[in-house]
Amino acid sequence: MIRQDAAMPVSRFCQLTGIPRRTYTRKLAKRRSGPVGKWPWPAPVVDELKPVVAKYAADWPTWGHRKIHWLMAADGIAGSASSVERAMRRRDLLQPIDYQGERRELAKARKAAFADPPTRPNQVWQLDFSEYETTTGGVWRLAGVTDHFTKYEHGSRITPTCTGADAINAVRIAIDQAEALAGCSLEEALTDPQTGEVRKIKLVTDNGSAFRGAAFARFITGRTEFVHIRTRRRSPGQNGVRERAFGSLKYEHLYWIEIDDLPTLAHEAEAYRQIFNHIRPHEALAGHRPSVSITSSSRGLSPPSNRPCWAHRH
Repeated sequence: MIRQDAAMPVSRFCQLTGIPRRTYTRKLAKRRSGPVGKWPWPAPVVDELKPVVAKYAADWPTWGHRKIHWLMAADGIAGSASSVERAMRRRDLLQPIDYQGERRELAKARKAAFADPPTRPNQVWQLDFSEYETTTGGVWRLAGVTDHFTKYEHGSRITPTCTGADAINAVRIAIDQAEALAGCSLEEALTDPQTGEVRKIKLVTDNGSAFRGAAFARFITGRTEFVHIRTRRRSPGQNGVRERAFGSLKYEHLYWIEIDDLPTLAHEAEAYRQIFNHIRPHEALAGHRPSVSITSSSRGLSPPSNRPCWAHRH
């Protein structure tokens, strides 16, 4: 080529000929493509990653390229997020575009839900019900609490009803989990050591009848650790962290397997909770796990910023 014979930089050649650089590179790619067609440029890094990426994507078929990249990084496999994305694209393993759009819209709603977003665990808990129908056992309601800041799932109460008693039991499960993590009572964990003041948890729910009833109100009144906040009507985004976690449970796990009855549903919900808290990378946590985030934050530390320090998958 004239440019190569003259040892001329691309920018200088485009300036002299009046050809936009993007046009030049596009035409050059087309000329070089030959029989390769869709993928004109040599990509040895991507080609090397493709079988590895395919294996991770097969293990976690509901996760996108960022989570796959974080998993590979945790296992010591080098490769940028963009290389993983291209490898998945060439194997047609990327998530549908509309799925990603829905996630981003819900993320916007979550960010707008609080004027002062929480900065540590046990500042905002979100509670709600979600419905799931088993193949032979009927319709069940899962009631669960998630910590807004760390995304930590505190477990679910699964019953055929969604009453105030069910909501209370879900909060009690969360209290037990929080106390196990803290190694002390929840009230002690929330008490300021200098002032002795109990920093209350904002327990956010929607306006369902279970949360507006007298039984739930009496329970909250009898606990010094909570203040109950209900979202605005028809504003599910204000409880977005809870809604998002239920969506992950269903779309990443329950809908992929056969759930016949309540014992199977309870087993699979708990199995996914362990994955969600201890294995699944979270984009909102810069690729870290909720278990790492809640432990580090409780100790006044920040999760490592360069790369997640997780245990290897077994």
